[in-house]
Amino acid sequence: MINAVSRSIGSWLAVFLTRGLPGYQRLDAISIEEFAEVIELGDILLVEGNSRISTAIKYLTQSSWSHACLYVGAERGNIQAPSLVEADLKHGVRLVSLQHYANFNIRICRPVNLTETDNRRLLEFARSKLGYQYDLKNIIDLIRYLIQKPAVPNRYRRAMIGIGSGEPTKAICSTLIAESFQSINYPILPQRDEEIGGEGEVPRYYKRHFTHFTPRDFDLSPYFKIIKPTLEKKFDFRQLNWKEEVKAIREGKEE
Repeated sequence: MINAVSRSIGSWLAVFLTRGLPGYQRLDAISIEEFAEVIELGDILLVEGNSRISTAIKYLTQSSWSHACLYVGAERGNIQAPSLVEADLKHGVRLVSLQHYANFNIRICRPVNLTETDNRRLLEFARSKLGYQYDLKNIIDLIRYLIQKPAVPNRYRRAMIGIGSGEPTKAICSTLIAESFQSINYPILPQRDEEIGGEGEVPRYYKRHFTHFTPRDFDLSPYFKIIKPTLEKKFDFRQLNWKEEVKAIREGKEE
């Protein structure tokens, strides 16, 4: 009985928190087809969401990015094929297409120097989580900030998110991806051992627990390249065709 009530409340919260809010604007001038042309296996797709839960995540992390997916697609350029592993509030860990995020501001973060074996292990680990439930404790952690929006100093916000329960059959978007990369020992934002650092000594690092990562960490990490489709095509600003419509209209009114 208790489990049934919990599931019912959880389902209602999921619908409420994932409902899109009015006023969202996609500022990116790049089409989803252009993203599909450059995205590669193992890339992370960051998404600027427009839901209530996205608002809470963006507030606490002081970032535009509220969601993260891992690209596992086998058919490059296909925006309709299920190619992104994500942890969704309503549906749990699932596969979605690039088309699913065509109307959002997005960014590609790419790990570097991964071998074919590294990539295979990374994608296998992420795919092994398909079907897992979304970690509902994360909803409880976030909803109070969504309602109250307390004035929390920046240095305390990461600790206050303390994301999710860490249960092995549950996940949220950023912890799912962080755990996947940690499974192949790829760094995101590791902690440096301050006891080592003398001349000639090799620095030693510690992994942060995967439940402490947020979507913006992949953007901030020095170990991921930011991939922009326009720049991948050898962009030349001199080729832009500028219009002077606004200036012409103003001049016409003055006359």
